[in-house]
Amino acid sequence: MLDITILASGSSGNAALVRTETASFLVDAGLSTKELTLRLHSCGVEPRDLCGILVTHEHGDHTKGLAQWSKRHETPIFCNRQTALVLREKVVDFQGWKIFASGSEFELEGVTIRSFPVPHDAVEPVGFVIRERSHSFGFLTDLGHSTNLVTESLRGVDALLIEANYDEILLQNDTKRPWSIKQRIQSRHGHLSNTDAAKTVSQIIHDGLSHLLLGHLSRDCNSEELALAAMSGILKSRSTRLSCAMQESNSPSIRLG
Repeated sequence: MLDITILASGSSGNAALVRTETASFLVDAGLSTKELTLRLHSCGVEPRDLCGILVTHEHGDHTKGLAQWSKRHETPIFCNRQTALVLREKVVDFQGWKIFASGSEFELEGVTIRSFPVPHDAVEPVGFVIRERSHSFGFLTDLGHSTNLVTESLRGVDALLIEANYDEILLQNDTKRPWSIKQRIQSRHGHLSNTDAAKTVSQIIHDGLSHLLLGHLSRDCNSEELALAAMSGILKSRSTRLSCAMQESNSPSIRLG
């Protein structure tokens, strides 16, 4: 059994709860410790139940809660070496670092976790494929474009969270962001647009993809309706369940197996 609940997804904070029969752990901790605890409680999970926190990259919307969390709890933090070097400046006096090499595979309480590099403007960003027995879930957020390694890493997953950050027209017309920020978002080390996300999914779609979650939607430059519309044409008549993970509350859990 593999159960995934996206606790939050967006520019203000990202975190996901993964549960199996043997383990409970987080992927990213981009909410305050108080908010993380509240959202875990709503899933029936206590902080002491967690056996780890996996970190995709060091940006604040994915690591905001780590410094305070590590003062209150001894939950091990799993990340690669470059990410740890940055995080140690904020997460001080913590001995629970678990370092993995990007692209490697490791075990966590009976769960297989495979990391893979992604192109984003962070020191050493990664995505994850979480596998428990015959079931697998892919985490792909914060990347400017999909490489061959990304698509090959995700091939055959049963469910996927993929970034659909912005609508191209809304971003171009946005008056809040300076042109330099728009260029960064659209760069090959920025974020995926709705169109980019759809193209990526088209390269890995298969009959066994049961759930597709769109995440990291911009509040100003995207909407749930636009993101879903961009993806619906790719799915066509397939039975894949399509939905959006949002910022304000937990998304409905996805259970595989």
